[in-house]
Amino acid sequence: MSRRRAPKPTESVSVQEGTTIYRKLFLEARPIWKWLALSCLMCTVIIACAVAGPKLTGQVTDQIYAFWEAKTAGQAVSGLVQAILPTLGILLGVYALGAGMQWLNMYLMNNVVSRHYTCTIRIRMSDKIRRLPVKFVDGTPVGQILEQMTDDVSTMGNSIHQVVDVLMQGFLQLIFIAAAMILEDWRLGLVVLLTTPLTLLLSMAVSNVAGKQFSAMFQRSAELYSVVEESYTNFSTTRAYNLESAMEDKHRVAKERSAQAYEKAMYISSLVQPLTTLVNALTYIALNLVGGYLVVKNLAPVGAVVTMILYARQFSAPLEQIAQGFGQMQRTVAASRRVFRFLEEPEEDQRQGAVDSRQVKGEVELSHVTFSYRPDQPLIRDLSFRAEAGQTVAIVGPTGAGKTTIVNLLMGFYDISAGEIRIDGRPLSQMNREEARSLFAMVLQETWLFRGTVAENVAYGCPGATMEQIRQACRDSYCDRFIRTLPQGYDTVIDDESATLSGGQKQLLTIARAILANRRLLILDEATSNVDTRTEILIQKAMDKLMQGRTCFVIAHRLSTIVGADRILVIRDGDIVEQGTHRELLAQGGFYAQLYASQYDKAIS
Repeated sequence: MSRRRAPKPTESVSVQEGTTIYRKLFLEARPIWKWLALSCLMCTVIIACAVAGPKLTGQVTDQIYAFWEAKTAGQAVSGLVQAILPTLGILLGVYALGAGMQWLNMYLMNNVVSRHYTCTIRIRMSDKIRRLPVKFVDGTPVGQILEQMTDDVSTMGNSIHQVVDVLMQGFLQLIFIAAAMILEDWRLGLVVLLTTPLTLLLSMAVSNVAGKQFSAMFQRSAELYSVVEESYTNFSTTRAYNLESAMEDKHRVAKERSAQAYEKAMYISSLVQPLTTLVNALTYIALNLVGGYLVVKNLAPVGAVVTMILYARQFSAPLEQIAQGFGQMQRTVAASRRVFRFLEEPEEDQRQGAVDSRQVKGEVELSHVTFSYRPDQPLIRDLSFRAEAGQTVAIVGPTGAGKTTIVNLLMGFYDISAGEIRIDGRPLSQMNREEARSLFAMVLQETWLFRGTVAENVAYGCPGATMEQIRQACRDSYCDRFIRTLPQGYDTVIDDESATLSGGQKQLLTIARAILANRRLLILDEATSNVDTRTEILIQKAMDKLMQGRTCFVIAHRLSTIVGADRILVIRDGDIVEQGTHRELLAQGGFYAQLYASQYDKAIS
């Protein structure tokens, strides 16, 4: 059963939560701290070059101005080129060093730090999925998880670049340039510095509004991913019912919602840079007016004004970087919150208690078991039955009665609300989950094959199996014959979407997988529901071999496949309403007899 959560409403991010998220982001960056330290060192060199450049340019300007004044006054002066050439050489070297460091830093951040950072988080998320309870995976759309592992993690990786290369370098550059401006000419420095608070306040105000829109954008993006995933996985059904137009409409609606949210977020965040540019333009105008006045009044040299104009230009660049960084930070917080929530999801308790599969006989008992997927919708109430070692217990009943739920409880996919499940008298709650599950082999209604060779798929539950063991399992499951007709036989590459195999052939391969696993307990959940009659006979013959000496739980809609079961449990609304052998239940003339009669009548008709 698959129960998917409805998308959560958009939530705003508080300042405290944003701070907590960024603290987690930095903690995630601990493995790459050496690369970050190197980047910070490069940023220091870049800033030093940025501060030295205008100062050297101002010196060259003063030299040219002094040369022109001396020449105009008729004084003897040496060549201008010889005078300014050393300073120009140093200036060229400073700018070349700054540009080289800038390139190296960008390469380091984009190709080493961000890539390593995002790769590490994606590996953690993949590993996290393995430890999550089945109920979480059942209740979460696949597209949502994929969107978090791709777009959200990429945004988090970009945040490292934003914080270190943009925000940190930007703030340090502001401090150093501000100090240089005050030392050069405190009057012109104040003209530039007085406009800085206005720029930062505007940037932060717009960024806070943009943060809410980014949360909405990511929510719509997750919905779009889910629609795309649904369209792809149900492609055949869509074609069969000519629902291409309906799916196209559904996709278009999701795309339009996502596009609208994206446009709104981008529109608001894009206001930051124009506002910053406007304030900077006003600063340039004021600086030129004040600087021109000071030069005319001989209160400041021309070189100082040129230096201050260059400093003002450099001062505006980090302001724009910081403004953009604030916008990116809001997007990062929205993406990081989703990823960290996923990484902090409660994991499945593995429980303590070793299990020796060689000592397990296979006695299974459910005692007064109660369970429901939702507290307000009871499903199984006070369920009790016992399966002796080696018995075959069939579970039948209408759809939604709780048959598959019983299997999920036996496998420990869900924890019971009350009662107890025991294997060989030992409570399941006192067994390690992985070891307890290793006692079971499963053949489900929905076959699953991963991309790999036929042999690899059969050996999925027994990785160390030899080729001869694999072939023997396939012979026992009556699939060896059709495997040999494949282009490369057992080395043929297949997957779950492979068109070269029929549904029945895929089911036979999963049965071969269960035979090879050779577990003490066996679960067959509608194993023959998707195959033709001839294949069903082959499967039944293979199952007869496999079931010998094993405790088996069989869920079947075709009652003809369970007539030989040692006990049949008839489930209705989560309760056992009848139990007994096939003959005993028919003799009772109850609900089972009605089900069997209805199927028999359909078969005849």
